[in-house]
Amino acid sequence: MDGRRVLGRFWSGWRRGLGVRPVPEDAGFGTEARHQRQPRGSCQRSGPLGDQPFAGLLPKNLSREELVDALRAAVVDRKGPLVTLNKPQGLPVTGKPGELTLFSVLPELSQSLGLREQELQVVRASGNCPQTASRLQKYFTHARRAQRPTATYCAVTDGIPAASEGKIQAALKLEHIDGVNLTVPVKAPSRKDILEGVKKTLSHFRVVATGSGCALVQLQPLTVFSSQLQVHMVLQLCPVLGDHMYSARVGTVLGQRFLLPAENNKPQRQVLDEALLRRLHLTPSQAAQLPLHLHLHRLLLPGTRARDTPVELLAPLPPYFSRTLQCLGLRLQ
Repeated sequence: MDGRRVLGRFWSGWRRGLGVRPVPEDAGFGTEARHQRQPRGSCQRSGPLGDQPFAGLLPKNLSREELVDALRAAVVDRKGPLVTLNKPQGLPVTGKPGELTLFSVLPELSQSLGLREQELQVVRASGNCPQTASRLQKYFTHARRAQRPTATYCAVTDGIPAASEGKIQAALKLEHIDGVNLTVPVKAPSRKDILEGVKKTLSHFRVVATGSGCALVQLQPLTVFSSQLQVHMVLQLCPVLGDHMYSARVGTVLGQRFLLPAENNKPQRQVLDEALLRRLHLTPSQAAQLPLHLHLHRLLLPGTRARDTPVELLAPLPPYFSRTLQCLGLRLQ
C-alpha cells in the first residue's frame, strides 16, 4: 500500500498527546456501576466566560496556514500506514469548492508532516485505501457482531438517568423535516420499515457521577447510526448538555419530564433552568452557544497482525468539558 493515510471520521473530538498502549481484548466497562454523588466543586478558577469562546473549540475564520498548524498539532499517532488525527470539532471533512475543510488542506498537511510524495487521504472508503479500510471494517464489524464495544464516549447530561447502568435499544430512521435530516425513533418497526431504512440500535450506558441535577455518563454504542447517542439519551429523558438538535423533544410539566413527538419538534437551542445556568456561570445567550458535551474518550483499533492485542487510544477531555465537570462537581473515574 503506497503512501500514508489519515483517519478522519473515527477521531472527531480527540486531543493532542494521547497515549497508545495494548489492552486486553475484552476490556470494557466493569459489571459494577459507580452511581455516586461526588463532592460539589467550583469553577471559580475558570471564572465566567465573558465574551470569550468556549476553550478547546476550533476558532472561526482560520487561515489555511493556521488550520494546517492546528491539524499538525492534532496528530495523535503515526504507525505503519496510518496517521491518526484529531479532527477538531466543527471542521467539516468535505464541502463546496473554496470552503475550508479537512480534505482541502490535506496536501499542505502532508508537506507539513514531511511526507513528501506520500499524500494523505481519509480512510473511510475502500477506493481510497482498500487494504487499510478493509482491515478496519472487518475489525469493527466483528466487534459489533460479538457485541464487544470498541468506542467509549463521555457525556454530561441535563438530568440523571433512572438506572445507574443498562442498555438502550431503539429503532431509528432518518427523516427529512423542514429541510433538515433528523434521527427519529420508530415504535415497533415492521419488516417493511427495516427494508426501508429503519435500523435497530443498541448502546450501553453507565452513570459515573451525579451532581446539580446532571450526570456524567459513559456510553458505548454497539451499532452505528447518525446521532444515535444523542437520541438514546433523549429517550432516557436526559439530553446531552449542548444538544441543540434533539433536546427540545423532552418536555417538563410540574417537574416531571416526558417525551414529545419527534416529528413535531424542530431543532432549537437547548434551554437550561436558572439554577443550572448559575452553576455553570453562564448567561442564557452563552448557554445557546454551549458545545455538545459528548466526547470520544477511548477507542480500540486492531493491531498490526491479526492475533495482536487491540491498541487503545485514550483522549483527555476538552477544556470546556473539564470546566463543566468542575462547575458541577463531577469527576471522571
